[in-house]
Amino acid sequence: MNDLYTILGVSKTATDAEIKRAYRTLAKELHPDVNQGNEQISDRFKKVSAAYSILGDKEKRARYDAGEIDNSGAERGPFRPGGHGGFHPGGYQSGGAGFGGGAEDIFADLFGFGRNQRPRARRGRDVVYRLKIAFLDAVNGTTRRVTLSSGKTLDVKIPAGVRDGQQIRLAGQGDPGLSGGPAGDALVTVEVMSHRFFRREGHDIHMDLPVSIDEAVLGARVSVPTVDGTVSLSIPKGSSSGRRLRLKGKGITASGKTGDQYVTVQIMVPASPDKDLEKFLEKWAKERTNTVRDELAS
Repeated sequence: MNDLYTILGVSKTATDAEIKRAYRTLAKELHPDVNQGNEQISDRFKKVSAAYSILGDKEKRARYDAGEIDNSGAERGPFRPGGHGGFHPGGYQSGGAGFGGGAEDIFADLFGFGRNQRPRARRGRDVVYRLKIAFLDAVNGTTRRVTLSSGKTLDVKIPAGVRDGQQIRLAGQGDPGLSGGPAGDALVTVEVMSHRFFRREGHDIHMDLPVSIDEAVLGARVSVPTVDGTVSLSIPKGSSSGRRLRLKGKGITASGKTGDQYVTVQIMVPASPDKDLEKFLEKWAKERTNTVRDELAS
């Protein structure tokens, strides 16, 4: 027969706290209410409870270590007074003096019920899932099909304007409850992928717009993409790189508010040299009497 320390999976030098912790772990794992119909686990649970009824009591543990009582709590040799010393085989004895409460108190803590009570209904755990969606799907809203850990598939509606890291709660789609308790929820955490030129700031959309030198100097009307289609934008004459233009109402609509789109002008120099442009700029540079950096010297 294994000694009581081996049954609880602790050493003979284990502290009171280590014994209590080992018992709590085993009691939660082996309790009959979560292993209904398994006689082998039920038998082990009784042995674990019996071991703790002795090792969980400082006085009984001392007597057990001294060899005065056996695994059942019965007296050994000359110490036997003709009884079992208050030990109930296979039961959970209360009053473990060494830990401020015995096995019954621990059951109430772990499962929400005592020895003579029905198990309390417990809500199932929430389960977290991660779902990657495209930037424009997050802005405009979409529906995505997801497969839960149970194998069930659901069509999840992604609301327009959803943010990166925002959670969508699917009520009752988590782990099942215990003892008739309600199921937990499925929490879908949305991961919004970046876009190649759009950036989001609150309800507003930002982007850089490449323009040619002539468009910046002379002004132009150009096509600009937005989150819901292409629009025409006027580039004012003499626009420098960094100038920001606003497209009102072309941002994100969410929570009853609509943002704007901000377009930042970026003048692009031709990658291949243009001889006519070079000649013009050489002539213009010779005739120019000031530079764009004159203000820095003043």
